[in-house]
Amino acid sequence: MRTSGREKKAPAKSRTSSPWKAAPCFRADAPPSCGRRSGLNAFTLLEVIIACAIFFMVAFAILGLVTRSLAAARSLQLRHPDAGLLAAALTLTNKLEEGTASGDFEEFYPGLYSGYNWTREVYEAASNGLFQVDFTIYQSSVKKGASETKMSILMFRPGSPSRLNPGGSRR
Repeated sequence: MRTSGREKKAPAKSRTSSPWKAAPCFRADAPPSCGRRSGLNAFTLLEVIIACAIFFMVAFAILGLVTRSLAAARSLQLRHPDAGLLAAALTLTNKLEEGTASGDFEEFYPGLYSGYNWTREVYEAASNGLFQVDFTIYQSSVKKGASETKMSILMFRPGSPSRLNPGGSRR
């Protein structure tokens, strides 16, 4: 059997013989790696969501701990009134009169320093209108002297009445 020069050859098989290459990725029989680039690693959306959830849980736990620590530190902080508060209120006056005054902090700072009282003694230190003012702050629930704060200031008020120089002229 001799064959002629024109023989029929069998069709050559294509290099893409895998059935997956031809199937679109949205089909049910699509391979698991369909749509992914080979060689690149990436996180899935679920992994990112879980990582964000863990991060925010830890962040809020730390934030809660810091908030509780600051509240505890604030509760330990003792609030005492300062005599400078009284001195500041007194500097607004132009004239001083010798004598003693007392009160509590409700008129200046209502509700802030409850339980604290103050006394103020004003006397003339020199005949030129120089006055010394002594402030004492004490807690009313504790006996006087146990937790006192004292402060003295000098104030120059030449227009104030004088006991040392009653008829003298002031400049």
